[in-house]
Amino acid sequence: MWTEKDNRLQKTFKFKDFTQAFAFMTEVAFLAEKMNHHPDWRNVYNTVEISLSTHDAGNKVTEKDRQLAEAIDRLLSEKK
Repeated sequence: MWTEKDNRLQKTFKFKDFTQAFAFMTEVAFLAEKMNHHPDWRNVYNTVEISLSTHDAGNKVTEKDRQLAEAIDRLLSEKK
């Protein structure tokens, strides 16, 4: 579940290993580029932390962030 904190939508994703985490990040990168809205994120081994806010709106959560969050969740649900 995405949480809204400090004007950001945040979520942590855990994977089996680094390869799966990196593959997820690659898919999100293509999705974000297509939507022209890019995440702030961090990866350590099997964990990916994503933080979304709209820089053009003063680093606040906007509909663009909510749409990207939903699209990221759909990416994962399609893999199950």
